[in-house]
Amino acid sequence: MFGEFALLAAAMFAGAALYVSVAEHPARLALNDAAALAHWQVSYPRAAAMQATLALIGSVLGVLEWLVTGDALWLLGAIVLFANWPYTFIWIMPTNRMLGEAPVDRVGLAASLPAARIELEKWGRMHAVRTTLGLVATGIFVWLLV
Repeated sequence: MFGEFALLAAAMFAGAALYVSVAEHPARLALNDAAALAHWQVSYPRAAAMQATLALIGSVLGVLEWLVTGDALWLLGAIVLFANWPYTFIWIMPTNRMLGEAPVDRVGLAASLPAARIELEKWGRMHAVRTTLGLVATGIFVWLLV
């Protein structure tokens, strides 16, 4: 039973991450620099809270299923999904901080727009790794349940 819910959490994480990678972030980058930065600053905290929770829940449930079944692939899937946490804190967080702290005044002008655009593009590439981790974990869990 833990396995089905681990799959659900991993699939929700992967779906959200995939949506950000293929739809939301490319659309954001089509905006002018100030609007793109302002949009990221509003959307990122909401998405981060949801995705962090899903990754943690899916990982815990995967570990619980491993403990019940003894199948090490459940542990592997849980580790792959949980890898989003250290990856985010070690590699993405400096970019998140820079983007989150970049000033955007009330008329939408940012202090250093070219630097913000470069960081937004970098953030998109790094987020693609999170998407991949979510899809791999989901694939492992599907494999185990089929």
